[in-house]
Amino acid sequence: MKWNELGEMNCPIARSLSIMGDRWTLLIIRNAFMRTRRFDDFHKQLGITRHLLTERLNRLVEHRILRKVLYQEAPKRYEYKLTEKGLALYPVIMALTTWGNRWMNEEKNFPIITYIHNDCGEKTQAVMLCQCCGKPLTARNITPSLEMPSDEYFQTTAH
Repeated sequence: MKWNELGEMNCPIARSLSIMGDRWTLLIIRNAFMRTRRFDDFHKQLGITRHLLTERLNRLVEHRILRKVLYQEAPKRYEYKLTEKGLALYPVIMALTTWGNRWMNEEKNFPIITYIHNDCGEKTQAVMLCQCCGKPLTARNITPSLEMPSDEYFQTTAH
């Protein structure tokens, strides 16, 4: 299977990877959540080539994860801001951070990233809970199933 065919697969993970399946794209999204907006700032922070950064930003705009906002007329310069679709990736970023803090730092050689919940002021991390019973979700207590989406599904997963 070719890389560009992932977006047509009958699998939400494969379709997601067709957009975000390389290290640079997720790092661009991470930096967007840290309020990086301008091309030169992404370039300087990530050390990515200008060509590759342009390609990844264009793909994120094309898929409506980021939107371009003109901030300078001559020459034309744009900021890249997360859309609602992009903001919905925050739990993914938090989950990767939580996993990386634990499993990619077992020798404790690196600082960890912590998150403070603004509503209560306490440290928090990504935890997946059943929306019905409130119990933690794990690989051992979940059974995936395939079904066609309903309008109700999109209403309950919107936030």
